[in-house]
Amino acid sequence: MHRRQFLSVLAASGLLSRPFLPSGAGHGPSSADELYALVLGSVQDAGFPQVGCYTELCDLGRELQAAGRGRFVSSLAFVEPAAERFYLVDATPDITRQLDLITDPAFRRRAAERRPFDGIFLTHAHIGHYAGLAVLGNEGMGIRNTPVYCTEAMAGFLATNQPWQFLVDQGRIELRPLATDRWHRIDPLLEVQLWKVPHRDEFADTVGFVFRGPDASLLFIPDINAWARWDRNVVEAVSSVDVALLDGSFWSMAELPGRSVEEVPHPLMTQTMDALQRVVEEGHTRVVLTHLNNSNPALVEGGPQQTEVARRGFGIAREGMRFGL
Repeated sequence: MHRRQFLSVLAASGLLSRPFLPSGAGHGPSSADELYALVLGSVQDAGFPQVGCYTELCDLGRELQAAGRGRFVSSLAFVEPAAERFYLVDATPDITRQLDLITDPAFRRRAAERRPFDGIFLTHAHIGHYAGLAVLGNEGMGIRNTPVYCTEAMAGFLATNQPWQFLVDQGRIELRPLATDRWHRIDPLLEVQLWKVPHRDEFADTVGFVFRGPDASLLFIPDINAWARWDRNVVEAVSSVDVALLDGSFWSMAELPGRSVEEVPHPLMTQTMDALQRVVEEGHTRVVLTHLNNSNPALVEGGPQQTEVARRGFGIAREGMRFGL
């Protein structure tokens, strides 16, 4: 199908024009005062559309952006409305537009005061997960004294490489390395645990975060080489939380002709669903796939891949989804 036909079908169905209701709508906090996680982004590091990409999928990404329904690079926020506390999980190249999704008046006020976050959590040192820090310094928001929670290796990378070192030296960010595999109390409502995961660790290491609030827990692993290479049992790990947002980069390796899974190691969506089908069917954990590559056909809203994901009881992350903790 040519691009014009492809977009005509979507337009005829209303997918490009009707307001978007995230699939997680209605499953957020029951009270405006409760802690919740907010999805700020759902795609791979280089975005959707991706730079220099003019496929049907990337052109769809442009159309969705123009309609005000664009996707951003994988990220979360944690919002505590009553306490007026806000946290960011991974600082992406899309950070400017992503922060618009945090509509709480207290956040807008704090942003104007250049102190929007009570902390920033970073999973690893690939561009989509920390490059957004750059616009929080002198040339942008000019934040100050903001804790950055990460591993020792990630903290060392930021402290010894420019321009991130400049953020540290100026007091924009305060590096707070956390030990893995133990709970850390962040504030009266929020705890976090870091789990190391295998990934391409050229500059530092990679972790997933388990966040725990008063009522529920959430696992965030946007990048992993393969579930079989993890030193944890993925079924046990995912079963231990209420919500899991997991690496959903690719639907199949046919998306990347001429490249092997060793070059871009990620589990396929179908592999993840196969591994966790029993967990989802038991109903204890909600599993949502995120970090979709620009080549992933599951980006087509209402398409056959999304239909299959929903049929099997899984979800696909979408900007604006909320999860009450």
